[in-house]
Amino acid sequence: MEISSLANNLLNPVILFFIFGVIAGMVRSNLAIPPQLAKFFSLYLLMAIGLKGGAAMAETGLSGAGALAILAALIMAFIVPLYSFLLLRKRIAPYDAAAIAATYGSISAVTFIAAQQFLTSQGVEFGGHMTIAMVLMESPAIIMAVLLASYVRTQAEKQKTVEDNGDDVPVSIAPISMKKVMHEAFTDGAHMLLIGSLIIGFVTGADGKEILSPFSVDIFMGFLAFFLLDMGLLVARQLRDARGELKPFIVAFSLIMPTINAIIAMALAWSFGFCWQAKKLNSINY
Repeated sequence: MEISSLANNLLNPVILFFIFGVIAGMVRSNLAIPPQLAKFFSLYLLMAIGLKGGAAMAETGLSGAGALAILAALIMAFIVPLYSFLLLRKRIAPYDAAAIAATYGSISAVTFIAAQQFLTSQGVEFGGHMTIAMVLMESPAIIMAVLLASYVRTQAEKQKTVEDNGDDVPVSIAPISMKKVMHEAFTDGAHMLLIGSLIIGFVTGADGKEILSPFSVDIFMGFLAFFLLDMGLLVARQLRDARGELKPFIVAFSLIMPTINAIIAMALAWSFGFCWQAKKLNSINY
């Protein structure tokens, strides 16, 4: 793998549509994707990812290494929000810290797709179990978001009680309904569609993949291009709205944290014995 391959990935048409969307938004073009279409593109991508991942799992099965990879993904889904919150809570408002930390624990389907396309272009094989990992990572992120928000609320109520009545007054906090949290974590519409598509892809296997190939494979990149165009427009709008309000710490955090998370993930993978990529990593030419 060479730097030229990374540059070629950036010149992928779907990535260029994202960049174009950002530019169009920054120059205040009236270009816009109707909200209902944008929602459809999102649901379509989730369905297609689930179907392809399920079909791949039906073909290859789940190996021991695949199970360990899923376990590593779940560990990251729980610890990323935790240490992100610990880093953020003393620099920004507690509720904002909890929200941002939970966001970093959640997985981006678009990032997952981009990584898939890049690995495919480099001839690097990956198993269908990675789609399972993506599906399972979303629920811990939601659970951690609720738990972190509850912790912040509890601390705020304790502080308010102390300020109003002194240290001797007990604080009564309504307990979290874990049943409700788990229901929310596993039945969110988009997440449930991804789970259902994964199961359907696995049950139907190669036959189902062939039947739905015109829908889930042939037109996939076109829908992804439209989705990323909309994401680019959204990014541009949010950058305009946040102008003058972005703190340097938040900007630095957003730029540095993904690299830190990647390093931790690679260290975790190495500790689990995923050394089969070592030769490929050693062949990178910078």
